[in-house]
Amino acid sequence: MKTNIKISGILSAIVLFCLFAFKPFEEKKVIVIDAGHGGHDFGVNMHGFQEKNISEAIAKKIKEFNKDSNLEIVLLRDGDHFMELSERVSIINNHNPDLVISLHVNASKNADTNGVEAYIASKKIFYKKSKETAEKIVNEISGENLLKRRIGEAPFYILKNTNCPALVLEMGFLSNNNDREYLISENGQNEIATKILESVK
Repeated sequence: MKTNIKISGILSAIVLFCLFAFKPFEEKKVIVIDAGHGGHDFGVNMHGFQEKNISEAIAKKIKEFNKDSNLEIVLLRDGDHFMELSERVSIINNHNPDLVISLHVNASKNADTNGVEAYIASKKIFYKKSKETAEKIVNEISGENLLKRRIGEAPFYILKNTNCPALVLEMGFLSNNNDREYLISENGQNEIATKILESVK
């Protein structure tokens, strides 16, 4: 009887060891954050503020705020320099990421136009995942400070040529007073970065 109990205990220990020793390796999720524009390409340039600087600041905060060891944030443009679209796409595809988010700021001749929106490509293979992620991010960011706008389709170079789900995120309108104040504030940038990060985990 004692021998059977001893054998049973040994077998249990072996099973537990195998479960922990051969636990499947959890592959890291890789997200590329593309801070739009850069260098001599300012993007939207209004009221003394430039799109390239806002997109870069928020991109850096997304990386800085990430504490998840299973999530790798890759910054496509880490600094104020110009990058050709073909160069951006080449780097993205070399990383073979799970997702790419291209950060941008909007503008309109109508100063009342405001809010956050996103664009995806009509590529069938990545369409569903791109749309689901775009909806999740726009829903998360919009609220008290940013109006929720639409998820649209667009033939943007990065969307058409990346080999992964991708979206262009327009984080608000520099031409709108309320959006602008939020986009240029430390608190606004922190909130946007945090909400993007939470949406992709």
